[in-house]
Amino acid sequence: MSTAVLDTTAKTADTTPQGVPGLPRPTTPAHVIKSDAEAIAVAEALAREVAGTASKRDRDRILPVAELDAFSQSGLWSINVPKAFGGPEVSYATLARVVQIVAAADPSLSQISQNHLGVVAAIRTVSDEAQQRLLFGQVLKGIRFGNAFSEFGTKRAADFATSFTDEGDHVLVTGRKFYSTGALLAHLVPIVAVDGQGRAWYAIADRNAPGLTVIDDWSGFGQRTTASGTVILDRVRVPKTHLVPGYKGYEAPTADGAIFQIIQVAVDNGIAEAAIRDTLEFVRSRSRPWVDSGQDRASDDPYTIQAVGRLTLRLHAAEALQEKAGLAVDAAVAAPNAETVAKAQLAVAEAKILSTEIALEASSTLFELAGTRSVLAEHNFDRHWRNARTHTLHDPVRWKYAILGNHALNGVNPPLHAWS
Repeated sequence: MSTAVLDTTAKTADTTPQGVPGLPRPTTPAHVIKSDAEAIAVAEALAREVAGTASKRDRDRILPVAELDAFSQSGLWSINVPKAFGGPEVSYATLARVVQIVAAADPSLSQISQNHLGVVAAIRTVSDEAQQRLLFGQVLKGIRFGNAFSEFGTKRAADFATSFTDEGDHVLVTGRKFYSTGALLAHLVPIVAVDGQGRAWYAIADRNAPGLTVIDDWSGFGQRTTASGTVILDRVRVPKTHLVPGYKGYEAPTADGAIFQIIQVAVDNGIAEAAIRDTLEFVRSRSRPWVDSGQDRASDDPYTIQAVGRLTLRLHAAEALQEKAGLAVDAAVAAPNAETVAKAQLAVAEAKILSTEIALEASSTLFELAGTRSVLAEHNFDRHWRNARTHTLHDPVRWKYAILGNHALNGVNPPLHAWS
């Protein structure tokens, strides 16, 4: 395994971030999950394995290389591959629950899977049967997609300067990307690039393709081990077999945007779950009751009990909306039309609002309830708030409220794009 990937603290005389070589492809096929129940069980087992070292990875910014291999080899990265191509095709309510379970153990690890799962969904929507068979076959073998979607410097998030030229049986892609979650540790990198008509495609390049450079320069204070840094593309060759017409997913109503969004919902609910879990453990075992409470244990403080009740209720409400949204996404995938897709988008918007709010509330209230001792560096509890604040910035919740209000008041359906 490449030590260039593992040794993230190595120093050299040149402090300019350098490109990092990719990982080898898996030598054995990944497990293929058979049912929704198995997907949940596998996620719970994986979470138990990775949770104990998640805080250290965050503190020291150790990339989850071995953990990611275990994650993708477990079969959880192919759970939305259609049954017609040999996949489990679990409910999106189950998929979201899987993402939350892993996020509660390590939200950076969970986030690395989000664009992979979203691209798998897009392939189902827009690719022809031959391309689906090829790409789904690779996913079922354990191949991981990263992403090279977002860019600095464009006017809006949906504007892309990265483009490709047609070279017959392949295209050549040129541009520069940032927020490239998963690209560093991927086997294939889907690149959002526009053609001469301004249409956005996923050009899925080999991670080690000549001209494709991944730089480990993500310096965000949260989600620190997602390696969401820079990808530089200099005439990267992508065979047309791996050129996916992503734009088709937003020309007519499809569930593609809602699927990308519900995965983000699940990551945020996982962060909230972890923050509440640590709050309960610390208050029970280490916190002191306030001097005016008349209690011998902090866990008997009536105001602490009330606050924990509020957090518990709001997390359960967020999880219920997440499940409702997953079922609405299932309906939109099965029969995509203006009505089913709008219902899925609205349900996901509701879930996104509450997941954002509970992630931020739980990760902040932890310190209020646990007390001053909880801020000691040895606990690293600030990672919950840092992760919540960072991940919830993917798209503004104020616009989710606007989507809900505009539909309720004026009957206007949500826009069709990857953030809706």
